[in-house]
Amino acid sequence: MNSIVLLGSTGSIGVNTLIIAKRYNIAVEALVAGNNIELLNQQIKEHQPKVVAIANEADKARVDHPHVLCGAQGILDVIEISKSDTVVNALVGYTGLAPTLKATNLGKRVALANKESLVVAGEFIDISLITPIDSEHFGLWYLMNNRPVSKLYITASGGAFRDWELEKMKDATFSDALKHPNWSMGNKITIDSATMTNKLFELLEAKWLFNMSNIDAMIEKKSIIHALAEFTDGSTTAHFAGVDMKLPIAFALKGEVEEPILPPTDLLSMGSVEFLPIEAARYPIWNIKEHILQNPHLGVVVNAANEEAIQAFQQEQCSFFGMSEMVLDAYKRFENVKASTIDEIIQLDKEIRAYVNAR
Repeated sequence: MNSIVLLGSTGSIGVNTLIIAKRYNIAVEALVAGNNIELLNQQIKEHQPKVVAIANEADKARVDHPHVLCGAQGILDVIEISKSDTVVNALVGYTGLAPTLKATNLGKRVALANKESLVVAGEFIDISLITPIDSEHFGLWYLMNNRPVSKLYITASGGAFRDWELEKMKDATFSDALKHPNWSMGNKITIDSATMTNKLFELLEAKWLFNMSNIDAMIEKKSIIHALAEFTDGSTTAHFAGVDMKLPIAFALKGEVEEPILPPTDLLSMGSVEFLPIEAARYPIWNIKEHILQNPHLGVVVNAANEEAIQAFQQEQCSFFGMSEMVLDAYKRFENVKASTIDEIIQLDKEIRAYVNAR
């Protein structure tokens, strides 16, 4: 690979992608960022992209680059004009779907960290062009190695309220939900971690990526085991690795890696490993897990309702558990709807958001 287009360059996955690109002398043809113009300017200086895109036209004058595009269309234009055959999509939320579709429709490979692309429209995306850079899906891929599997497992940290009393969770605030026990991530993914919505999304992604519905998740508090594969012969293997996205990114960009990317897991300092069930009393979204794995086209409903519910929670218009109530209500309301084209998905997304906001 000679060059990449990087969407979401100022987030943690984007920053790690640039470290790996530099290590392997992979050129960065284009950078796409949101509002962190200061960091973007540092990245421009170091990586010399040919073109840049940002979220808001108002920030354009602050960007130290002669060729700056803006908004959702700007991102699509960057992909269209790029010569790179690989697009790293580390955008957050529904915003990431259109770029994934654009890139795959042009036959480009997508190193995908944007969960919502497959959750909302997995049915309409050419999976052969997708390489996941989530640590869970990378772990599953690493373990499966073309052997016949009977079941796949991914793990969850449990989020900010893993150890809270249920009574106390009812009064949890937005800032409480951002205190993740294991690492620092963006707002949306940290809230999704607290509600376990991000794990539901990862199960849906795994369904599309590996063409399998027998998938489950459980809590592993230390976040050292990311995935497990249960093989048809009765054996189970686990993927241990440090909490560091550079490993999946390196494989996505290089194809094969035969040198140290991370220090090995220190098993003795890790001590015991414990697996715990994900309980619907603490994570109400888990009530629909089995149903949505059998009806993955309903991912569009959960995603749209969830994005609106997070906005309501941030603006103190609903409680922490109120977010899950909004999502489950929309899920019931739209459970008999099935989009048959990507245009219908886009229309459905608008209808679901309107429904949630009118409640």
